[in-house]
Amino acid sequence: MATGTLIFLIIGGSGVALLLLALLGTELAHLGNPDIDGPISLEAIAGFAGVLGFGGAIASELLNARSFNQLVVAGGIGAMAAVPAGWLASRLSRAARNMHTDATPTRNDLVGSLGVVVTPIPNGGYGEVRVRVSGQPVKLNAKSERPIAIGAQIFVVEALSETSVLVETY
Repeated sequence: MATGTLIFLIIGGSGVALLLLALLGTELAHLGNPDIDGPISLEAIAGFAGVLGFGGAIASELLNARSFNQLVVAGGIGAMAAVPAGWLASRLSRAARNMHTDATPTRNDLVGSLGVVVTPIPNGGYGEVRVRVSGQPVKLNAKSERPIAIGAQIFVVEALSETSVLVETY
């Protein structure tokens, strides 16, 4: 393996390392105020560097590049592949950051839910119920005005806190 190929592989490996940092949420490319996005995202830099390095290494080996001019040609081939890769990485990361998601469920979303008792609710005490909130099963502490046996169908009347509810049989 030629020295030029090794240098290109190091550049490509650096791009992969930058991509890992970007995926972990570091803000290395944001100089100054971290709330302001720069003109080029860290993901775009990582995608460009990775493809430049690995594309240049492939071109270097295919061209059997040993002279400076051949390495420049290999680097140019890597850069031609890296520009669209950096643009694509930028677009994909922007789309992931700006993706529309549903609102986070709150305790108000618990009211009106149907469920089942999984731990009996004693008189004046707490048991446990399982209800579905936004399609997900959630187990909550439950209180009732009268005892309710295990397996009974319940209706959530009030959310006492984020993790406890007042229920009635359904």
